[in-house]
Amino acid sequence: MWAYFEPVHAVTYFHPRARAAYEAVGLRGYWRGYFAGRSAPLGATEAAPVIAAFFSFAPPMVARALPAVWRLATPQEALRARLTGAVQALAELTYELPETHLAEAADLLEEAAKSAQTAGRVLGGANAALPIGEYPLARIWQASTTLREHRGDGHVAALVAAGLDPVETLAYKVAVDMSPVNLLGRGWSEEQWHAARERLAQRGWLTPDGTATEHGLAQFEAVEDATDRAAAHPWQALGQDGTDRLRELLEPVARSCHTLIPAGSPIGLPALPG
Repeated sequence: MWAYFEPVHAVTYFHPRARAAYEAVGLRGYWRGYFAGRSAPLGATEAAPVIAAFFSFAPPMVARALPAVWRLATPQEALRARLTGAVQALAELTYELPETHLAEAADLLEEAAKSAQTAGRVLGGANAALPIGEYPLARIWQASTTLREHRGDGHVAALVAAGLDPVETLAYKVAVDMSPVNLLGRGWSEEQWHAARERLAQRGWLTPDGTATEHGLAQFEAVEDATDRAAAHPWQALGQDGTDRLRELLEPVARSCHTLIPAGSPIGLPALPG
């Protein structure tokens, strides 16, 4: 299901309408909109909780954005901007789908999101507490976002349990299938990257030349399996029939949204089947 709801959430990062909505409230520059919009459910927070919850960004990069962004826009303004931009983006991408299709998808997504267990999941819990949208596209985007952040919180917990720090996680992903641009774009220096690669080599995750080992692949697969287990409850609660129906309804939406996600994105989404 992640492959179907994650692209819906991701319009907030990649669609021009989303960028324009942030700029309209004074959040000019991609990272101002990103950090303000994604952290706004937590309120006017300082950098430290966001460094912890977002996990993969170098602390100085987060500290450059927070709390300074709250002098440009309040959390409430950032929340309105992110929802407005996302809905405008989805309206462009789903205009051929009938309202009944979108309303049914919204009902099922919200049912799944309401079943998400938020204990220990800061971003998932904060998003789950936001008001429900009035129209189907707003409901679809917010429920997808709650499920996305819920899953992400579980993924971070699995990474921590595996003994991986943020730069080690990114360095490992670069060794497997991610562009180094994404690692450096999150504020980590070349020196930090090389040091992380050395630590991973010492633990047997990478070879000395930076190639992932069989041990490393198996260990990271265990992280992914733990992530899936932690994210399973909403779909168990929705049931097989409801989940299958939601997958069917989301397929054309996700396929349209997927076209916005650049090749080599750190999101790492697989292609949709078919």
